[in-house]
Amino acid sequence: MTTSAATTLAIHGAEPASPTPVPFMKPQLHREDIDAAIAVLESGMLRAAKKCAELEERFAKASGAKHGLTCANGTTALQLAYRALFQRGDEVLVPAWTYIATASMLAAEGMVPVFVDCLEDTFQMDPADAAKKITPKTRGIAATHLYGCPVDIDAFDALGRKHNLKVVYDAAQTHLARYNGKGLGAYGDIVTYSFYATKNLGTGEGGLVTTNNDTLARDMSLLRSHGETDKYLHERIGFNYRMNDITGAIGCSRLTRLPEETRARQNAAARFDEILAEIDGLAAPTVTPKAEAVWHLYTVKMDLSKFTCTRDEFCDALKAEGIPTAVHYPRATCDQPALAPWNKRNTPVATSLTSRVFCLPMHHELTEAHFTAIAEALNKVAGAYRR
Repeated sequence: MTTSAATTLAIHGAEPASPTPVPFMKPQLHREDIDAAIAVLESGMLRAAKKCAELEERFAKASGAKHGLTCANGTTALQLAYRALFQRGDEVLVPAWTYIATASMLAAEGMVPVFVDCLEDTFQMDPADAAKKITPKTRGIAATHLYGCPVDIDAFDALGRKHNLKVVYDAAQTHLARYNGKGLGAYGDIVTYSFYATKNLGTGEGGLVTTNNDTLARDMSLLRSHGETDKYLHERIGFNYRMNDITGAIGCSRLTRLPEETRARQNAAARFDEILAEIDGLAAPTVTPKAEAVWHLYTVKMDLSKFTCTRDEFCDALKAEGIPTAVHYPRATCDQPALAPWNKRNTPVATSLTSRVFCLPMHHELTEAHFTAIAEALNKVAGAYRR
């Protein structure tokens, strides 16, 4: 970076592109969400009841599934799915590039996570690498719809049919996304969701599983609530993974707005695509063919050979310009210390992404002024650090 280029950046004292930082996300509740929670508090019925049942029915319908079951959070959703489908010692293919819970909950249940590399363009789990890692002990696939974009469902469903594998789709970040014109609940054996505070549909904590299999729905219902089929009658060992009606009410209220907010995110992603198309060295995320993404995160990939800085230095400069960023993820899932026993060191793309990606602000309240500031900042920083 030349001296003249350096002086153009806010990190070196110049005027920032946005004097007021652009909000990275907008997870706050609306008045109607708060009123829905208050109504439950005033009713005195705090446990899982009518509002959880309503959320189950509405969310299942919206995602194209027959059954929906609320639960405490996205991690317990994965536990319900894994316990319903797999046994201790079973090998299950998982992404090397995802949030840790997709893999760690297999390990916690005594199952064996087998890490599959990701695709360079979409960041999604690579079906070709998955096929190479199937062994006689493989019993399933747990594929994440990452960042709000579906994986290649056709490929993974076909792989499951060919090898008689159960397929779980982790859609924690991908509420209301579609694939080949259908909701994500139409595919696989079980789909899991998270309603963590920062998700597109955030309730603070909360989760949900969908399935089209009556037997699996019953199994997970029993697992969710101590295996109870009648008052103090327990058919199997289970857990308390239930949601409560306060959370359910917030979820129902936010679900009403979610289609409109999703369209705003999709429009924002289209604007970012246009901005990045003009900046050499920065690549917009690619969407899986046949998929309709909902953009929980908008993840940019850097070609480090085009710049004199690291990714972190680039992001520090953007922050000074008033554009916050985040890194999802600073470490590949397979490289987490807790998962070291299962890391075969054969997922090079996932490991390499840790130093090359960053996320731009993404939410339904981004304005044209925000896009203008983000575009100016990206061009300033990229220009200043151009090799």
